[in-house]
Amino acid sequence: MPDVRVRFVDLQAQDAAVGDAVRAAVDEVLQSHAFVLGPAVAAFEQALARYLDVPHVVGVGSGTDALYLAMVAAGIGAGDAVLTSPFSFVASASAIARTGARPYFVDIEAESFNLDPTATARWLREDCRRVGGLVHAPGGEIVRGLLPVHLFGRPCAIEVFRELASEHGLVLIEDAAQAIGARVAGAGRSAGTFGRFGCFSFYPTKNLGAAGDGGCVVCLDEADAAALRMRARHGVDGDPYRHVVAGVASRLDAVQAAVLGAKLPHVDPWNAARRAVAERYDTLLAADPTLAATVRRPALTPGHVFHHYVVRVRERDRVRSGLAAEGIETQVYYPIPLHAQPCFATLDHRPQDFPEADRASRECLALPMRPELADEQVAAVVSALGRVVGAS
Repeated sequence: MPDVRVRFVDLQAQDAAVGDAVRAAVDEVLQSHAFVLGPAVAAFEQALARYLDVPHVVGVGSGTDALYLAMVAAGIGAGDAVLTSPFSFVASASAIARTGARPYFVDIEAESFNLDPTATARWLREDCRRVGGLVHAPGGEIVRGLLPVHLFGRPCAIEVFRELASEHGLVLIEDAAQAIGARVAGAGRSAGTFGRFGCFSFYPTKNLGAAGDGGCVVCLDEADAAALRMRARHGVDGDPYRHVVAGVASRLDAVQAAVLGAKLPHVDPWNAARRAVAERYDTLLAADPTLAATVRRPALTPGHVFHHYVVRVRERDRVRSGLAAEGIETQVYYPIPLHAQPCFATLDHRPQDFPEADRASRECLALPMRPELADEQVAAVVSALGRVVGAS
């Protein structure tokens, strides 16, 4: 096995650019001893609200908690259903189950990997039934929420989903965990700002990453923001020892808020650099006749911030092993679609229920992607890919 030539993740490169500012911000928190909530968290929430041009941002413990708390604040629970994508990180569906509601899936678009808006409309209008103004899922649950995902940093058809949510009386909750800074073409707004709630993750490898876990929820309504804060802070409403609901402890750590605050001004330049890397991949892959015919490239659609650069290739696992032997690190998102996960076995789904999600799980391969990836590193990845694919 050769030494790694191109790493999939390299946070040290980012540290070289912003490390001094991050350490200064963290040191300020350490000196203040305000470790839980406090001024660092408030300052980051306000800065992110300005960046996203939204009225309220509530910091929470993780992107998973953001999804769960948004649904709980919306009143979603046992006897309800929420519709989402079968091709996403498990949190998109496990957060639904955690509320007591049932996750339902419709298939994805082959080209975008995002929830298919046409299939979503068909499911709501043909597979569900209306009783007393409420939409009932095939299993009898009341459909309360619609949770589309902006996967890999590409905005989904969020304006269509917003119309569908309005038509059917559903709460629209955006999973924007991978899409910080992604702008929706023609709308002049960011992913995560269209729904009643928008949920973000600050896991270290995200386009805006903390030095640990963290997340936030965008709320367009002040009452929603207050309800979410209350549930994230043990159900406290005013009096610190008076608990209105049985909440949870999910607070954005002050040290993480300081890290994020130092990095936030760099998000747009970093996203632009990611876009440039994606364009370089696209040019080189298209220029190789073998790769152009065998590797399906992600479209360079407006607003895509390329949290991951994901291609589709047959014999994906063989190709990945070949790249590893060449010193190229890759990753697979996601080898098991959500409807096939053991934790959702009771939903009784079959592979033929969501053929595009199943096909994507067999073919998707994420190539190295980060703002600091040099042209020669991109060229090395594509050159290795050409040798591996050509050897089949």
